Amino acid sequence: MPQGLLVVNAFLKTNKFDEIYLTLLEAAKSIGIGLEVKTNAEVVCELCAASFPSSSYDFVLFWDKDVQLAMALEGVGMRLFNSADSILACDDKALTWLRLKDKGVPMPMTVIAPKTFPNIGYPSLDFVDEVARTLGFPIVLKECFGSFGQQVYLLEELGALRAKVQALAGTPMLFQRAVKESLGHDARINVVGGKVVASMLRRSTDGDFRSNLSRGGAMEAYTPTPQEEAIALKATKELGLDFAGVDVLFGKDGPILCEVNSNAHFKTTLQCTGVNMAAEIMGYIAESIR
Repeated sequence: MPQGLLVVNAFLKTNKFDEIYLTLLEAAKSIGIGLEVKTNAEVVCELCAASFPSSSYDFVLFWDKDVQLAMALEGVGMRLFNSADSILACDDKALTWLRLKDKGVPMPMTVIAPKTFPNIGYPSLDFVDEVARTLGFPIVLKECFGSFGQQVYLLEELGALRAKVQALAGTPMLFQRAVKESLGHDARINVVGGKVVASMLRRSTDGDFRSNLSRGGAMEAYTPTPQEEAIALKATKELGLDFAGVDVLFGKDGPILCEVNSNAHFKTTLQCTGVNMAAEIMGYIAESIR
């Protein structure tokens, strides 16, 4: 029986995450794959003590964003789903944009904020004025690290933009031209092994510009257009992902990539589409390790 290791975060203890882990374990068991769960803290300790049994596992399903640990596991010869590099490229929204901007993937016009430090801040905000002139309002300001639609802000005028940038000074962030036609709704396209396996249309129900279901948005099963599928497949391929949830916006001239999630939550996908993403992922892993 193939044996895998499911690495999860030791400190994210919520029912939402526990349900994901349980669904993955059940999917693995159903196809004859053993899957042991360890937290990133446990694995770190075993690596530190040189007692990590890497030869006991055929693969690692890395359901965390602890990129340094992922790199350490790859350093001892383990095959990770997803790879450390692909997780890194998705977790950092600026890096996602940099990796894809010359790969033929349409994305909103983007400007990465200049680096500063929390104890210094931004003594001058002249660059914010230039960004505003270039992008026009409204502007979407995103912290480079964040999930579930948090750490994303829609700014309508210069004073509010300057204030938010100053408040976040020292936090990596970027500015994007808002895709006005898609404010409050988008498509989540789930890709596994280079194939689109399930998609949802997501809509805000409270007038907010974000459509994340974790914020109470509505969902319905969705059939993406060929252009939308092409964007999702191209982005996942270029980022080296085995599986991902790709968020696509509806621009006036066609679909536009919003962001890519290396370990997207999939409970709502099952509820909405009937597609069990855990089964899709484990089936793909089983084929890959043969």
